[in-house]
Amino acid sequence: MTPPTPAIVTQNAVSPLPRWALLLLCIAYIVPGFIGRDPWKSADITAFGYMLELAQGRTPWLHPLLGGMAPETEGLLPYWLGAWAIQIAPQWLSPELAVRIPFAALLAVTLAATWYGVYYLARSPGAQPVAFAFGGEANAPDYARAIADGGLLALIACLGLAQLSHEVTSYLVQLSCTALTFFAIAAMPHRSVAPAVALVAGMVGLTLAGAPALAALLGVGSIAVVVFAPGSYADRRLPWVLFLVVVVAAAALIAWSLDLWRWRIVAGDAGGKEWQSLARLLLWFGWPAWPLALWTLWRWRNQIVSRPGHRHLLLPLWFSAVSIAATITTLPADRALLLGLPAMAALAAFALPTLRRSVGALIDWFTLLFFTASAIAIWVIWIAMQTGFPAKPAANVVKLAPGFIPQFSAVALVIALAATVGWGGLVWWRASRDRAPIWKSLVLPAGGAALGWLLLMTLWLPLLDFARSYGPQVGSVMAVMGPSPGCVQTVGLSRPQVAALQYHGALTLERAGLQDECDWLIADIASWPASERMVNAGLWKLKATLPRPTDKNDHLLVFRRASAPER
Repeated sequence: MTPPTPAIVTQNAVSPLPRWALLLLCIAYIVPGFIGRDPWKSADITAFGYMLELAQGRTPWLHPLLGGMAPETEGLLPYWLGAWAIQIAPQWLSPELAVRIPFAALLAVTLAATWYGVYYLARSPGAQPVAFAFGGEANAPDYARAIADGGLLALIACLGLAQLSHEVTSYLVQLSCTALTFFAIAAMPHRSVAPAVALVAGMVGLTLAGAPALAALLGVGSIAVVVFAPGSYADRRLPWVLFLVVVVAAAALIAWSLDLWRWRIVAGDAGGKEWQSLARLLLWFGWPAWPLALWTLWRWRNQIVSRPGHRHLLLPLWFSAVSIAATITTLPADRALLLGLPAMAALAAFALPTLRRSVGALIDWFTLLFFTASAIAIWVIWIAMQTGFPAKPAANVVKLAPGFIPQFSAVALVIALAATVGWGGLVWWRASRDRAPIWKSLVLPAGGAALGWLLLMTLWLPLLDFARSYGPQVGSVMAVMGPSPGCVQTVGLSRPQVAALQYHGALTLERAGLQDECDWLIADIASWPASERMVNAGLWKLKATLPRPTDKNDHLLVFRRASAPER
């Protein structure tokens, strides 16, 4: 006889992950990357530039400009959050750290909303494990808690989450709002106030963050889930459907009033997507959640076909499908795929009660080898940077980052050592005996992802700042122009370059043709020689060609007016 559900789980298998351990893992994942680093190229520094312009009152709040250029993304909410954070922060707090505080909170909201969303989906009638003839099956609350632990671990383990979730961009706002919407629909059968508040915040936040079409698609799909898979609240679905319709309509009206609707579909024959690159992105970005999600769909296939009211499968499946469709049809692809990770992690969590022991062992061994080897490589290269031994890694660093001077931080070393010891303890815990909890197979992937990110953000942070920020290049520019160059004309600079020069160099920039009194001009090498309508090249003398140390294709040309007196 075929069981009504593939989840056959004993009470012994749903012992919860200790709350202190889960909280410590979340802190170890959230904090590194938000503290102690420069804004990186290019979305991170660009968003920060617009926030700084707003906070200092140099541009309108509804139409922000950076170097005379409007944002590439239409979402206003991320820039408002960062600007407000700068304005209310105390003077001793640097602007780049101030703007990261609300975004760190958004990442925490994402993790919490994912946990609670999976928890309430696991409370659905169709998600419950098989009832045993003589008892002993997992009870509903403990089962839901164990599945939610697995969902959160699966999200943290996703390789594509780390960097993008630590940038102060619209995509992190979209991620957190998507997670809030996911939680709202999942929790509707069990709560009233929290889902309503989360739904409004999620849908309106998605719209103001520049994703009104995504909000509309998720909203329409959520209405279908509420209608056809109401769970245990079939008698109350009409009020929720009406509320959903009102919220979706309000979000669409907000997008229309602020002119946020844009056609972003990339034609398949336009060369906007290379299919091989897209396949690689899909392969690694959501690892290891996507293989487990596919396993869930396979093991629960009979329930999906025979009883389509399984909301614990339909809801995350819709959110994942919308994200994957956006990944294939819009740019940038990785940012679109980021929004589907909470739903993908939810699907992965429902694979845990059905995993065979051999599959769990394969996950453990692969994870152990991959992250242990990665940690060893990070440590070896750090030792080489500090001591010059081994010689080959040290030479590779010099070759890839010419001009980089290694820095030593005792605090970073202590944190990295503690994280490495913690990884060793986690591996010992996992290998010491046959652990019963169903979330055990995702402990090492999540712990390994947190370890790798933390080591990079401590041991390698000076190197990554040197390689990924504009600080060294702007420092070279300032060395040429001196400490007080006055106004500076620009030609062909990108948004990230403008933001970096204004922040790192504290320069007053004017686009060429708007100001004729400046003694200095900075141009991107790709835009020079400029049009005669913008610049009379004969009036300027080239003083330096300054590359970004780790990018041979990124050069700035620094000119001085020929008639200006030499200093």
